[in-house]
Amino acid sequence: MATGNVYIFFNSRDELQRIEVSKIVYFEADGNYTDIVMVNKLRASVCMNLGEMERTLAAQIGDDAKIFMRIGKRFIINMRYVYSINVLKQQLILSDYDHFAFQVTISKEALKNMKELMLVAKV
Repeated sequence: MATGNVYIFFNSRDELQRIEVSKIVYFEADGNYTDIVMVNKLRASVCMNLGEMERTLAAQIGDDAKIFMRIGKRFIINMRYVYSINVLKQQLILSDYDHFAFQVTISKEALKNMKELMLVAKV
């Protein structure tokens, strides 16, 4: 990650949200909206689908977007918070080892692919 804090901005007609990229644990699709889950357990919701979110991340934060990985149709996760991948239980646990642990259910195939990618890249 770049020196200093990197932020991403979400602007709508009524609201501006500024979120520190390193504090984002994962994004979850909810129809035409995307929920952003952060380390302090706050959730923000923005009016864009997950594909638009991927493009926004790349456009606004460039190389720093590499810490995020799309998993299946519903999630983009911050690779720095991956704690455990259990393919059989279809379970991914994201944690900072200290203050939070989020458990998300993801398809076996998506988790298997993620596990293989992480082993190759040693992220």
